[in-house]
Amino acid sequence: MARTGRLVVGVTGASGGIYAIRFLRQAVHHFSQIYYICTDQAIQVMQTELGMDVSRETLSAETLLGYAWDGLEILQPRDYFSPPASGSFRHDGMVIIPCSMGTLGRIAQGISDDLMTRAADVCLKERRPLILVVRETPFNLIHLRNMVQAAEAGATILPANPAFYHRPQTLEEVVDTVVARVLQHLGVEQRLTPEWGVEET
Repeated sequence: MARTGRLVVGVTGASGGIYAIRFLRQAVHHFSQIYYICTDQAIQVMQTELGMDVSRETLSAETLLGYAWDGLEILQPRDYFSPPASGSFRHDGMVIIPCSMGTLGRIAQGISDDLMTRAADVCLKERRPLILVVRETPFNLIHLRNMVQAAEAGATILPANPAFYHRPQTLEEVVDTVVARVLQHLGVEQRLTPEWGVEET
């Protein structure tokens, strides 16, 4: 499948690092350039949940994808001079996967205290797709109100809630039910999970 367009991907320290890795490894097939922003806590989650030998210094396409790819640009979390920090830089949207409640709260309140929240704020003001794959349970009232406020501002709230009606057999297949929905909301033709009621050809 031909790659086109640019995508911004943010990864926070919420549990669910596997969502970020599985999504990134699919997104590279659909976008020619991916701008990757992750928090220090996200790196800790990759180490803890996925057993990845990774640090801020060693973060690269090889560690994230398993191979070299020039289209992945890893940005520093406070580099406000990078392209996604400006509304004049055109791209096809931003996905924060997984999105912590702290990050959600800052976005909902318009607090741009790092590159991730600034890039998200740019998406909202420029009316570009912003997909927040929130990961928490249960939600308290503050979380719910922040989701409503972000949605009213233009974000798509897409919780990391897997589907089971296709009877996934592995953890990766379960995770991919969420990844597939994210890709669909970006307008990408995905083949991870079939559309309900549509026979595969």
